[in-house]
Amino acid sequence: MPNVFVNYRTGDEESVATMIARELARRFGSERIFFASNSIELGHRFPAELVRAVEECDALLAVVGPRWVEVRGADGRPALESEQDWTRREIQTALDRGILVIPVLVGRATRIDRTVLPDDLLELADCQYRRFDHRNAGADLRALGDALARLLPDLGAVDRDDRAERERAKAKTPEKSAQDGGPTRMRTRDVEQRVRGGIGNLNGDLSGTFVNEPTGPVNTGRGHQYNAPYFEGDNTGVQFTAGDNSGTVHQRFERERERRRSDDGR
Repeated sequence: MPNVFVNYRTGDEESVATMIARELARRFGSERIFFASNSIELGHRFPAELVRAVEECDALLAVVGPRWVEVRGADGRPALESEQDWTRREIQTALDRGILVIPVLVGRATRIDRTVLPDDLLELADCQYRRFDHRNAGADLRALGDALARLLPDLGAVDRDDRAERERAKAKTPEKSAQDGGPTRMRTRDVEQRVRGGIGNLNGDLSGTFVNEPTGPVNTGRGHQYNAPYFEGDNTGVQFTAGDNSGTVHQRFERERERRRSDDGR
């Protein structure tokens, strides 16, 4: 069952109607958009299929261009005046059934004048419309699709553009998280140079905060704290002084002879 019926008049911006139908079919699926003979199977009765499609749709788009009122039928009279005019009959059926009718005014088309409408279409002049400009076709088609997705929940549920946008946003999230991941941590076994001065994060065999060459007791917050007269790491270990970080820092230094013995044994 189609959700949207695209109504238009042959000889008045039917190319725009085709463009609208194709874009909506791409975005929501061709089975949800009814467009003239494209949506009627071979052998099916044209009049019956048109009426059925209008009666079952959720919204009808009435594409109205500058010549919508002027186009004449085979008898030379304005086609709109004929009760058998299919453009008129489709709109009338939708209005009678309380279906959402959205006029799409194309190009130089002005707001629909009630004085040119037959009595059974007078309500069309009161319907809120959207405009379509050839020079702004992409944005206007997108806006029309967005409006239909908002007004018709069934369309919103199958909106391919919305799904693609969510997938793009989801793909960007890990990338952003990686960029905002915070400072890089350093493993003690990977350090091969002396670090002089400062406070930083220590990871690896030791996990916590190191304070290198402190000039006095330092409290850096919760967690382990390591104070050293100097911080030196290689592939075997690190010299440090432990502190419980609760307000008092207890410093312990290795004697030089013990440090040399440790160095000689590397």
